[in-house]
Order: sequence, then C-alpha cells, then structure tokens
Amino acid sequence: MRRTVVARLVAVAAVVVTAGLLSTGPADAVANGQPATPGTYPFVVKFTMTDIPRQNGTTYDSACSGALISPLWVITGGHCFHNANRVPVSGKPVYKTTATLGTVNLAASRGETRTIVDVRQSPLNDIALAKLSAPITDIAPLGIAPTAPKVGESLELAGWGATSSKNAIPGTRLNIGKVAVGSIATGFIGVHGVYPSAATSACVYDSGAPYFTPLSATAGRLVSVESYGPDCPHTRLETTARADVNVKWIYQQTG
Repeated sequence: MRRTVVARLVAVAAVVVTAGLLSTGPADAVANGQPATPGTYPFVVKFTMTDIPRQNGTTYDSACSGALISPLWVITGGHCFHNANRVPVSGKPVYKTTATLGTVNLAASRGETRTIVDVRQSPLNDIALAKLSAPITDIAPLGIAPTAPKVGESLELAGWGATSSKNAIPGTRLNIGKVAVGSIATGFIGVHGVYPSAATSACVYDSGAPYFTPLSATAGRLVSVESYGPDCPHTRLETTARADVNVKWIYQQTG
C-alpha cells in the first residue's frame, strides 16, 4: 500500500484530526537501499494482507511494513488498515493480516508470524497500532523517541516494500538505508535519501516502515513511520508520521 491511494487516506485522516549496519548485495525492498545483515533489526515487521474488500465486491491482496514496540503490539501506517471505502478503521481487522518478524530474508528464514487481532488508529496522524495474536518474547521491541528530531538529523529506514513503483511487488528481503530529516511539521516529518543514494526512498508496500535512530544491531528508537511520498525511487521529501506526538496515546493503548 502507498502512493496515490495513501495520499488520499492521509488526507482523510487529516480531516478527522487536522549509521546503520548496511551490507552489499541485490536490493529487494526500499528503493536504492541495501539488504539488512542477517540477525539485525529483528523488530521490523512485514505485514501481509489478503482478501481486502473493494466497493464493487471484489478483493485484492497487499502489504505494509511496521515495527514491534511491545511484546503484543506493532506500530505501522494508519492507512494500512481500512474498510472497503478506504477509510482507516479501528477494531478487528476487516481482512486477514499476518505479521512476520525476526528475519531479513524469507528464503533463508521464515522468522516468527502472528495474526493481527485488533487495530487502534491514532487520533493525531497516520499511525496505527496492531495487536498480535500472541506475544513475541524473544525480540526486543523498538523504543519510542520522546521528542522530534532536528532538521539534518540522520535516521535509518527499514522496510519490506518494493524497489520501484513500476510493476511493484512486496519484497522478500528486508532492505535498509539512511535518510536525513528535511522538515518538521505538526504530526509529520519530511525526510530525504542520503545513503547509499540520494534517491534512497520508501516504496510501494513500505507503508508503516520505521524510521529510527539505531542504538545497536538489534535496538533503536522510533522517530516516525512511512506515510506517503512521490513514486519511488526519488530524491524529494518523503512524508512520515511522527511517533513522539503519540507517546502518551501509545502507552495508554499498549500498557
């Protein structure tokens, strides 16, 4: 999910509420990124959505990215969970959604998989919390940064999306890259690619992907999540939803 559809969903939400460990190799997600080293960033989540309803009664499949923030909860883009009218919704998911984490390459390791049983939409921006069917006890959750970053600050992006907006398909490997903060607004942060390319950018199916400050190979602090942007790859600003403005709400929801 992402791009034109995402922009429309974010607009709906707005009306409602007004460096890293980089390795070499072929890219399978995040446009102009690099594949994550095995064992790193196990908290990054690959969402798989099936039988998503359309208004005309047909269905389709899609995907998003996200991050584990507690043993039972994952954070992602609010627009990843919606009804047939593409309006973001809370409660039991309208369509089957699974969350996979603890792996960087599905061909080498299937990781751990859970079903999403509940969704909570942020009242402030394009962020949702998704509850897992059973807790993850062997992966440390990503922390939440309590304040916004500064313009120019470096962040890491990790996602399971495509590498191009053309003929896009969900990735089978976790890809990462570095970005820098270019702008800060109420509820959102604009970022642009830095490494390995100025055109390193989130892509289709990277919705909800975490932008974070890495503290180690398996830990970090979440700054924002992917919301929407231009067709990938690109060198312009990408719009991401701030996590810090949701800290109190997140703790209320997750305990």
